[in-house]
Amino acid sequence: MPPVYRRRSVVVITLLGLGARALRVPRLIARGWAVGGGSVVMGASTTTTAAAAEKSDVALDRFAQRADLSWLSQLSEDPEAKAYEPNRSSREVKSGHYVRVAPMALPGPELLLYSEELAGELELSQAVENPRFARFLSGDVEALDLGGTWATPYALSIMGEEMVHNCPFGTGNGYGDGRAVSIGEVVVEDRRYELQLKGGGQTPFCRGADGRAVLRSSLREFLASEAMHFLRVPTTRALSLVASRELRIRRPWYSNRAAPISESDPRLAHLPVELRRQLIRQSASNPDVAVEEPAAITCRVAPSFLRVGHLDLFARRAARDPARRPQHRAMVAHAIFREYRDLWTPTLVDDDEALRAAALEMTRRARANLAALAADWLRVGFCQGNFNADNCLVAGRTMDYGPFGFMDRYDPTFAKWVGSGAHFAFAAQPRAAQVNFGTLVKALLPLFVDDNKGRDDLRALVAGSDRVFREAVDSCYAAKLGFDLPSEATTRIWHRFEEILRDAALDYTIAFRELSAFDATRILDLARYRDDENDDEKESRLDTLAAWIKDWRAALADAGVDEDRAVATMNSNNPKYVLREWMLVRAYEAAYRGDASVARDLHRLIKRPYDDQPEFDEAYYRRADNADLSRPGTAFMT
Repeated sequence: MPPVYRRRSVVVITLLGLGARALRVPRLIARGWAVGGGSVVMGASTTTTAAAAEKSDVALDRFAQRADLSWLSQLSEDPEAKAYEPNRSSREVKSGHYVRVAPMALPGPELLLYSEELAGELELSQAVENPRFARFLSGDVEALDLGGTWATPYALSIMGEEMVHNCPFGTGNGYGDGRAVSIGEVVVEDRRYELQLKGGGQTPFCRGADGRAVLRSSLREFLASEAMHFLRVPTTRALSLVASRELRIRRPWYSNRAAPISESDPRLAHLPVELRRQLIRQSASNPDVAVEEPAAITCRVAPSFLRVGHLDLFARRAARDPARRPQHRAMVAHAIFREYRDLWTPTLVDDDEALRAAALEMTRRARANLAALAADWLRVGFCQGNFNADNCLVAGRTMDYGPFGFMDRYDPTFAKWVGSGAHFAFAAQPRAAQVNFGTLVKALLPLFVDDNKGRDDLRALVAGSDRVFREAVDSCYAAKLGFDLPSEATTRIWHRFEEILRDAALDYTIAFRELSAFDATRILDLARYRDDENDDEKESRLDTLAAWIKDWRAALADAGVDEDRAVATMNSNNPKYVLREWMLVRAYEAAYRGDASVARDLHRLIKRPYDDQPEFDEAYYRRADNADLSRPGTAFMT
């Protein structure tokens, strides 16, 4: 049965600063959405038996009984919180590790997507059709009480530079969870999970914003979180996506009212490719319309959301005032408890020597984790786009799926966010991760004020980080080329292939995936972005790639890797399907029309990214359209 719509009102989209007439777009409200199979089923109806309802209530109540709020029990509350209740306006938070603040529930919540796998891990599979489940994950904490909700302060450092100037108070005391509210911690099968609502409303750290998220960004976050999990990249997870039938939020976005300049525009023909791309971005980088979109909330889940920025904040305070050192010690001990539990003991926070030893080992492991994370991003063609220390988890997991993107045409300077700059571009991500590691080390220094050896050990970890990060990247590309181990030979082979990717304008994902066929013609046919089908250089490119393939196969043989094993290694490290931005655009644009089929298909697709899924090949195993490589909101965004 198709979705039923009723015309409700109009959405006014105003061209910003252009004096143009307003665009009037009908608002369509879909009725009869129901959850099924981890995603929306349009036009379905469900009859929940009394027995099923009872089981779902039992599952939710059992989940609540597993609550264990370690952030609240081990750390300290902002002492001024009670004076500012309900703590939903921007203010300085000068002390404490958290502020108790309740999320702002979405009116008319509708569960659009959920992760079957994660719901199973949390033993919530029987609860997903219970109305309390959607209410709770939309911010209505009266539906399920896990004991408390909170938001946290943290510091901002960009490429190692401490930032305070864009804090509204000029002090850095306004940074923190601006639109994220933690709604509980639970322990299931000895594993700890924290649940956090992104788009949960205003907190003291909202810096004047509304604290909300919209369906477009929330759908992107939900699908990207789950895609990265199935790509075997460390990440926060997404349990659910809930949208409001009633609340709509106005956000600046792109109208696409005029065709963007293309790289093949003859007016740009005399310019280098990189300069063309820069000019295209500059010509259309700013949103030009205000669009009303449904408000939505993603519930993200992780063992913790403990950021380098959390430690950074309390280290800065401890450095300025020794009386603040206990809060710093507590923050370090809690990081160890949450993410490196085997190093933790109940008396750790009060034992100087033990805390320093545990902090050093945590730092060593965090270095390895961050190096592996950045290498994994390169492996799957992902660019986080805004890898500040406050977006860097101490455990080395991906988080904050805002201006992220998966690369289409290979470009080492690729990034979706117009503000990424060279420092957060695709190929620069290991360096950005390494700098965040340096910020982590600096954030531990207050523990070692009287410990020269400990400071020397920290300096040694920083000095050795070049090698650790380089080895992680070398291992990544060796595996993508089918080798068991990296070597000077594998690095040379990769550098030659990198030149081919660049010079031939190849699709990163398709080119690597098609290497397993050892067929130069097929790679160029499937992966090359070209404006002219009669490319005079095609034969030269084919000869160059064929010669490289011959040398690569010889290098595999020299390394003792037979080609069957190489293919198996490549196909388990080179995904066939990634979540390209044009796919996400089609998904959220369809969702606005009440059509969940695209989002549902992508949700299925991303669960098996390394497997052949022929039913999806025509739609999703292909290059981006050339227009998508320059279209605002698809090629780049704010």
